[in-house]
Amino acid sequence: MMTGSSVSTTNRPHVVIVGGGFAGLQAAKSLRRADVDVTLLDRRNFHLFQPLLYQVATGELSPANIATPLRAILRKQRNARVLLGEVKSIDVPGRQLALTDQVIGFDYLILAAGASHHYFGNDHWKHHAPGLKTVENATRIRRDVLGAFEAAERCDDEQQRRELLTFVVIGGGPTGCEMAGTMAEIARHTLKHDFRRIDTSKARIVLIEASDAPLEVYPAPLPQRAAADLDRLGVEIIANVMATDIQASHVTIQHRSTGVTETIATRTVVWAAGVKANPLGAMMCVSTEIEPARGGRVPVGDDLSIAGHPNVLVCGDLAYRVDPDHGELPGLAPVATQMGHHAAQCIQADRKGLARPAFSYRDKGSLAVIGRYSAVGVIGNWKVKGFIAWFIWISVHLMYITMFRNRLLVLAQWGWTFFSHDRSARLIADGPNSDIPTMEEASGWDAEPVVESATTSLESFAK
Repeated sequence: MMTGSSVSTTNRPHVVIVGGGFAGLQAAKSLRRADVDVTLLDRRNFHLFQPLLYQVATGELSPANIATPLRAILRKQRNARVLLGEVKSIDVPGRQLALTDQVIGFDYLILAAGASHHYFGNDHWKHHAPGLKTVENATRIRRDVLGAFEAAERCDDEQQRRELLTFVVIGGGPTGCEMAGTMAEIARHTLKHDFRRIDTSKARIVLIEASDAPLEVYPAPLPQRAAADLDRLGVEIIANVMATDIQASHVTIQHRSTGVTETIATRTVVWAAGVKANPLGAMMCVSTEIEPARGGRVPVGDDLSIAGHPNVLVCGDLAYRVDPDHGELPGLAPVATQMGHHAAQCIQADRKGLARPAFSYRDKGSLAVIGRYSAVGVIGNWKVKGFIAWFIWISVHLMYITMFRNRLLVLAQWGWTFFSHDRSARLIADGPNSDIPTMEEASGWDAEPVVESATTSLESFAK
């Protein structure tokens, strides 16, 4: 086994960052002028702009449009290097990380490994209802959705055809609404003239939500507006229900008020109902002898460090912190980005012999797109909806994309889709009977080093 403790032979502190998502990447970039050596460690060689992943799943964008190699991003940062690897164990007292084939020492550790899908004790559901957090997830969903239309075109049995043309999205949060709305647009517009035996506009898009309305995290009347916009697109909303079983041929739901169960025959299900912390959070809690918080997250102090271990900071979805002004901080890209920057500030404060600042989240607002011309959101004290919210959503997403090249590519593709309704990336990469493993299955553990974020903050306007 190879061993190593620093990025160079200098005597500067070695900062190891685990996770190349929003928090980890921001931490690395914020340390570019610091007197430290930085190692950014990830199981993947790219940073994924996860908020637009649903557009890969629905054929509007290609994976390369929203993913950028980490080495390219940090190419000019002389005090940083990128390593491709997987953490197997964490030894905080010994200041070491054990990878599959290497041991890396650290002076500071920033853990920003993100979260994965949460099936609430029903992990076997993921084989029938993939979530949307990785490129593999997106290409599988794209294959499943487009493959269902292809199978329906060949099907002679009317009942089976109806099942094939029924698509169920579980979870009425931003990701679920984005997926359901876009799937409806695909059926009603993009594929409308592509088939000869089926009428794609008659496809049934069902959105299942456990609360009273989708996007209930927003204040009234935004959830009601979102429901109306989804209804206009042809999405069937079933609220106040919970999924109790998911099989290859159907979804069983239970109405919360009456307890009555109902079965929806379908061959395509998308999961958008919950996330849980990366297993590295549990490793960290064991190594530091602290109790994990709700969802397996790691409790952190005002400076984002773990109690008794000031050299270990946790950011993003993996961190559990209750903000005095905003309550429990959600798993959003803006929260992760600000945490990553703050962790870097704390390390720099240590180097200068200054007191660490306390983390304070700056909420600039959030938006969720429903469909073409339609979005809802909150900007400060303002509630925005409709075309204005949709336009702001587009602008903010373009500003958040990491590389200028990708911004141009996404803008060009959006412009083409806007005027033509055509989604040029609607490719079935594998045959209808192929089995594309998820990253969890391929690696053997159910976790993703990306931040769950289906809404986008307007924080970028302040930069």
